[in-house]
Amino acid sequence: MDKVEYRAVIKYLCLKGITPTQIKDELDSVNEDSAPSFTRVKFWAAEFKRGRKSLGDDERSGCPKTATTDENIAKVHQMVLDDRRIKVKEIEEVMNMSKERVCHILNQHLGMRKLSARWVPRLLTLDQKLVRMNISNALLAQ
Repeated sequence: MDKVEYRAVIKYLCLKGITPTQIKDELDSVNEDSAPSFTRVKFWAAEFKRGRKSLGDDERSGCPKTATTDENIAKVHQMVLDDRRIKVKEIEEVMNMSKERVCHILNQHLGMRKLSARWVPRLLTLDQKLVRMNISNALLAQ
């Protein structure tokens, strides 16, 4: 079950007047592996008793991730295409971003990984793999 579904069950049972301990036992009897902990059940039961209506999470404070824009992704992609051996440190200095954001852009948005000091696409086509194998064999023969 999804956590929102668990919260709906907790809300329903809480409105019926069942205690958090009994709610936890009921959830464990149905889904013992994925049931929320007693602490979570107790927290949500208290929230619903205080009059909370929403089952969703509250908004969290903090800075939004504004460094991951289409423009920045395009710039990082161009830098990697210009020099496949570029270091994350160099990208973060030029782009004035954190290392975490640069790695996130490279791995998640561009689908690249570091292989033998080069940034390569994570999933190569069969033709690309064959070309890489031929080049590697030629270099080994030298």
